[in-house]
Amino acid sequence: MTTAPATAGVHHVTAIASDARRNLAFYTQTLGLRFIRRTVNFDDPTTYHFYFGDEVGTPGTILTFFPWAHVAPGRAGVGQTMETSFRVPEGSVGFWAERFVARGVVHDAPERRFGRTVLPFRDPDGMRLALVATPAAEAEPAWTTPEIAAEAAIRGFAGVTLLVGDAGPTGAVLSDVLGFVEIGKEGTLVRHATGAQHGGIVDLRIAPGFLPATMGAGSVHHVAFRAADDAAQAAMARRLAREHGLPVTEQKDRTYFRSVYFREPAGVIFEIATDGPGFTVDESRDALGTALRLPAQYEPHRAAIESALPSLA
Repeated sequence: MTTAPATAGVHHVTAIASDARRNLAFYTQTLGLRFIRRTVNFDDPTTYHFYFGDEVGTPGTILTFFPWAHVAPGRAGVGQTMETSFRVPEGSVGFWAERFVARGVVHDAPERRFGRTVLPFRDPDGMRLALVATPAAEAEPAWTTPEIAAEAAIRGFAGVTLLVGDAGPTGAVLSDVLGFVEIGKEGTLVRHATGAQHGGIVDLRIAPGFLPATMGAGSVHHVAFRAADDAAQAAMARRLAREHGLPVTEQKDRTYFRSVYFREPAGVIFEIATDGPGFTVDESRDALGTALRLPAQYEPHRAAIESALPSLA
């Protein structure tokens, strides 16, 4: 079997939330992720852009949100990410199930997928998430909180599940451009994987004829995949255009990585993001997430932007 590269995989997932304070509390307090960056939407500086992850925001651990206060709920459907999953130590599923009950988190009973125990749940906006029991994850470094010890703490992404009408064209992009290899099928799921420790799985759930998705609160806006550097990213963009006829945007500097975007054949927005420079480029490791960081073009307007952003207190 072809072996997928260990440097490929999901870089980050960006989703839409409604209430900013509720979103921040859920992901830092209930799930115990580190708040690694508080900045603004590049295209709408009156909206926050939150980043959650491990201690330093390692690629494959980063979940980001645009919280829009009055956004309507999204609708799951074809052409969108239907679930984002996290890796947790194998023996921690009971801890998480009890925690979800205690905190009123909507969740399903544990189930088995591809030989692993999976605990599906939803965030306050209805975004579909899951915890995947992962052997030996307890031996990996962990960001912990007073309530969530290393024995249970999240260790980055397992991966994402995309809802598609036909797995073939999307699978071709995953394997030919993004470094994934198809490794198995289970019911309507087709699994693609890489050798990455974090974010190494993309499942395609086949649902021909299902309604298309609509974007809104609880929706994943896009999934970003890793490129080691600018040269690797450019090569991937050329291959997308040449071999798959998929137009790619110009490169955009997102301060902590550089990105290009395209829609894969099923309609899901994909991003290819460079691994560097990372989140310590403008803030120390210890101070991550403690201050509002603005893109350089917005710094002269800091006072007006801060007054327009909702309070997080």
